[in-house]
Amino acid sequence: MRIKVPAALTESHVKYDGEAGREWSAGLPALGERYLEEWGLRLDGEPRHGVVSLVLPVVREDGTKAALKLQPVTDENATEAHGLRTWAGDGSVLLLDSDPGTGTLLLERLEADRSLSNVPDDMEALGILTELLARLVAYPAPEGLRRLGDIAQAMLDDVDRALKNLPRERDRHWMKVCASAVAELVSEPGDRLLHWDLHYDNVLAADREPWLSIDPKPLAGDPCFDLWPALHNRWEAVLATGDVTRGVLRRFDFMVDRLGLDPQRAAGWTLGRILQNALWDVEDGESELKEIDLAIAEAVRIRS
Repeated sequence: MRIKVPAALTESHVKYDGEAGREWSAGLPALGERYLEEWGLRLDGEPRHGVVSLVLPVVREDGTKAALKLQPVTDENATEAHGLRTWAGDGSVLLLDSDPGTGTLLLERLEADRSLSNVPDDMEALGILTELLARLVAYPAPEGLRRLGDIAQAMLDDVDRALKNLPRERDRHWMKVCASAVAELVSEPGDRLLHWDLHYDNVLAADREPWLSIDPKPLAGDPCFDLWPALHNRWEAVLATGDVTRGVLRRFDFMVDRLGLDPQRAAGWTLGRILQNALWDVEDGESELKEIDLAIAEAVRIRS
């Protein structure tokens, strides 16, 4: 069985990194073969992929099923192994081995075809996600992670530049509102171990527990900063309520209550996530903020 790189993964790397991305993708088979040999693994099925990583189902020499994750090292994933090692499988996929130099991870095998997105009831899925998040943020962040305070300050430093590239008054207004909320919180960024990207597709069914989280972007900060993905995800369920503000606040209030968070801080850091998204969009050449983010901002500001 040979390692095959899905065309869609190559296209993704070319989209974001041009020819360097194409070159990295072309080197994936050799990189995978290296770790199959070094870690005593054999292929056990077809590859999976996300936007960045290639995941190979493998079996270890002792018969344990595992997943080999190959990815280029970035600011977001450079400390993924560090975070997973800290959680040690408590609410998260278990790290079996890693190579910091290449960002390669060997993980326990979960059920890739069964995520929380497959749970029909939106609030049931949100309850599962929130319980996992409570376990994850119970851990103090280890040394060596990026810190929310630094990221928040960098966002504030970029606001004036970004505002010049937003022609709509509505967008400029909400960017200023979000920046004001972050400015009030930046001096108290928190010290918990955050997942940063806990949405329904990053929670998979497992053998040793019903559900476990995957693909963290570890960050030291306030748990309030981790709510936005679940507010944004499965947006069709929010629209189906017929009242977007009420639908967003139903999720927001549920998570705040279950996690024991201060609603005002939770609203402020959620506006911070929206600011972060807006700055990224402007950097990518967008001239308008996303309507979903604007709707979430309008809703959570009621709690600020």
